[in-house]
Amino acid sequence: MFARSSSSLHLLSPSRWLSYSTRLATQQPAITFIGAGNMAEALMGGLHTSGFQRLRYVEPLESRLLHLQQKYPDIMGVPASEEGHEKALHDADVVILAVKPHQLRQVMPVVSAASTTTDTRRSPLYISIVGGVTIGQMITWMGKRGSTPVIRCMPNTPALLGEGAFGLYANDAVDQDQRELTDRIMHAVAKTTQWVNKESLIDSNAGVEAGLTMEEAKSLTIQTCLGAARMAQQVEGDEDLASLRRKVTSPNGTTEAAIKTMEANSIRQIMKEAVFAATHRAHAISKELDQEQE
Repeated sequence: MFARSSSSLHLLSPSRWLSYSTRLATQQPAITFIGAGNMAEALMGGLHTSGFQRLRYVEPLESRLLHLQQKYPDIMGVPASEEGHEKALHDADVVILAVKPHQLRQVMPVVSAASTTTDTRRSPLYISIVGGVTIGQMITWMGKRGSTPVIRCMPNTPALLGEGAFGLYANDAVDQDQRELTDRIMHAVAKTTQWVNKESLIDSNAGVEAGLTMEEAKSLTIQTCLGAARMAQQVEGDEDLASLRRKVTSPNGTTEAAIKTMEANSIRQIMKEAVFAATHRAHAISKELDQEQE
């Protein structure tokens, strides 16, 4: 039986609760993606490969929708219309929010209306992979109460290769079974998932100084570096690493802000000087050994 708060028990009839718990226990929850960009596709594809069958997605761009429908004929894809949202969300156990930050305010009321809780239906679990938007903002835009279960996830680009390192934060309405389900979902593309106890840490990459424990920072840092190396290995032909970096940097996003800060602090010059310093020291060591021999 799932651990859950008493406040959520009255939302489900016995038959509906049994249906809900059985779906999660057998790892066949209904999962709906709102937005089907690269990260959402990576996660959706990973879930499909892992055996999750009840997947669907809402995609506003017609060309993108047609591409995904051809690529994943077994997964239901619908346009971002009222009918499409209703079809994709009416029985969703998990809703994964994967649109751009500036689009989320307009999307949330639509999503909420299409997945409205009744006295016989539990609120779905909302998982956001949208950077910079807080749980409080999402709940406000949905017109929901604070008891709505919402998880924020900060994925990274190596998830596209199944080498992700994800930070996760849940509000108090999320129970242990929903946390475990989220871990199963994210491990479709992530090697490491790390739960944090402060929402502010989801937006941070500063490790221990930002509040992460030493073990949390170590785990995320190691997998982040391994994932980045795997992505670099995938570069082919005339493409260089700078081109790869530009591809995975969203305009005006969090990664771009970090890169601009490093460049403003002369990171290129620092790295160049570090390499030259190591080279000069190697030559100096060789000379010192020759002098000792004399």
